[in-house]
Amino acid sequence: MERMIEGKVEEAVANKRCGRYNCAQSVACAFAEVAGLDVSTAERLTGAFGTGMGCMEGTCGALVGAGFIVSALSADRVSAMKNLRGIVSAFQAKNGATVCKVLKGIESGVPLRSCDGCVEDAATLLQDFLRENVTNR
Repeated sequence: MERMIEGKVEEAVANKRCGRYNCAQSVACAFAEVAGLDVSTAERLTGAFGTGMGCMEGTCGALVGAGFIVSALSADRVSAMKNLRGIVSAFQAKNGATVCKVLKGIESGVPLRSCDGCVEDAATLLQDFLRENVTNR
């Protein structure tokens, strides 16, 4: 497993920086193969979840992308939600928010984290989750 996730955080950030992927796609596509998904499927499934789930009003897309991977690796929806809760809580603690428009400072004028930074944080938290909880995949 460790070899499968090696370099995935950097890959997620590179995905975002290349301009082809939104934040959700950047994380999901970097980790797709770890979860047994092909990249093109991950790209399509997360296409509507960038920019705060499509309009900056919702949850950060990078967290949504992490959620897709957690769900793909979880036995059921209850365990998927429990597993994602830890990632979301840690992201909130690090950045002060999980909603895109708050992270970007749209209303306050004070950005808390860049999109690249959100992708890096969500990918790092996902990687940490995988290291701690998923073995021999």
